[in-house]
Amino acid sequence: MYVISLDLGTSGFRSQLIDLKKKETLKTVITMGHPLPGGNVMDHLDFAISTGADVAHRLIIETVKEILEKFDVEPDKIERIAVCGNPIQLSLFQNIEIRDLAYAGENKQTALGVKDVKRDARIFPANELFKGIYEMDNCEIIVPPAIKHEIGADALAMMVETDFIHQTEPCLVTDYGTNAEMALKIGDRIITASAAAGPAIEGQGISCGMLAGPGAICDVNSEGEWWRLTVLDDTMNPRKGPLVDPITGDCIEGCMVIPKGVTGTGVISTMALALKEGLIKKLPKLPNGKLILGDNIIITDKDVEEVGKAIGAIRAAHMTLMVESGLKYEDLRYSYMSGATGTYVDAEKARHIGSVPGFSRGIIQFGNTSIGLARRIAIDRSKLNDVIAIAKKIHADHLMMATSETFKDIYVCELATWQNGMPPEMYTQMLEMYGIPAFPKNLDKVEIEKRVVRDIDDVGRFGLEIVKDIGIILEAPVEKCILCHLCEKECPEDALVIVEKNGQKRFVNIDSQHCLGTSCRRCVTICPEQTMNHSMLKIQEKKQKNGVI
Repeated sequence: MYVISLDLGTSGFRSQLIDLKKKETLKTVITMGHPLPGGNVMDHLDFAISTGADVAHRLIIETVKEILEKFDVEPDKIERIAVCGNPIQLSLFQNIEIRDLAYAGENKQTALGVKDVKRDARIFPANELFKGIYEMDNCEIIVPPAIKHEIGADALAMMVETDFIHQTEPCLVTDYGTNAEMALKIGDRIITASAAAGPAIEGQGISCGMLAGPGAICDVNSEGEWWRLTVLDDTMNPRKGPLVDPITGDCIEGCMVIPKGVTGTGVISTMALALKEGLIKKLPKLPNGKLILGDNIIITDKDVEEVGKAIGAIRAAHMTLMVESGLKYEDLRYSYMSGATGTYVDAEKARHIGSVPGFSRGIIQFGNTSIGLARRIAIDRSKLNDVIAIAKKIHADHLMMATSETFKDIYVCELATWQNGMPPEMYTQMLEMYGIPAFPKNLDKVEIEKRVVRDIDDVGRFGLEIVKDIGIILEAPVEKCILCHLCEKECPEDALVIVEKNGQKRFVNIDSQHCLGTSCRRCVTICPEQTMNHSMLKIQEKKQKNGVI
């Protein structure tokens, strides 16, 4: 018999097949994208609200089905699936209420009748979700509890799977991603928060970006006057990559591992190194407007701005947690880093660029804690009781960055730095004007402990398989369409095509994985007839691409 651990991440899904008797990981399957349109969790929530939670739910279920099929085991041999993720992803997966997550105001929630929605631990038959799709007659699904509706299983995982929960000194933990979850522990008090960092933190939304996967540049270091790239191999291990001239793009020394793009940690490393070596004189300007890391792997000034939005949001959230909790900056003992960025990023570069507090006296790096917790529960379902007990003991305060004036003030300074090159002295003056204590300088030396080599430490005997193209098409009628095809030309991801059926009715077909959703909608705004309506999108029953039925 087999069990499966499943992490429903904002930028993609990760899953492992485990031999229950031997407690051995056999295979890992990951997706290179999320099935819902959009680059962050708020885009996904907006899609579910405007288009329909049923459509969002089915997109997720169909993607999970594709993952399960990649394991190539009989469905009746799957005994258990343990699932982790943030509250929005888990709610959409289970097809339960999401409106309380979309609307923060008490009056609005009361009017909708969704106040005080409970997200307790659940164990239920898999066929409750997969009947008629991928039937698993002998399988149960386990979903860990949320602490509060804003603090889901992924946040719980980053506290439980690290030793953060047992620390007696002030410490900070962050699960880096498009929606960076974080928590600050001061004695017995835990304050949680999240920062909508955006897709750049995971290598998306930039010109040559990609998620952490084979061929991704995950680190960059100087060797004399050149830069040495570190590239993930087929097993997600970082390997020595080419030696390049970042100004001209010349390859000084080749390597067996060929880079295909750059992931979030590689972008952070590139920015930190460019700043340290003086290639960036003033943010966001690069020499000649670009850095060249390989064939068609180019970092632009626009990419620098996108990275700045992400790093700035995370740094502003970190500092806001400390300011509003009353913690003195210098009292922060440890910073825990989890997720792909927590694994592959060079902690020294992260300190230099601001994605981890530079004055934290210790940094501890972990891998994917969400899939780690799911694996633990999948192997031993009694561990769910332990997780429930821990969740009940955590009396967490939640700090909403969207309503925090402190966050807004610090983020304004971050944006001014990254987008307009505001000097540090002016940054400090701005903080003083806002009544916020000035940030201390980075410590010269800190303790750095890296506890894993790769994001998923054990990919299994049969290795890693990547689902590059989820291949789910959304369809909506465009009755007033005049076939100008402006929407197709405007789409930055080539994610849509206009088709005709029976030579009469016209429809838009959208590749759900590649559509940028709410954060884009260029197809909607450019349409001269205003016929594009994303709220009418439905899943196309028969896959269709490039206008061919």
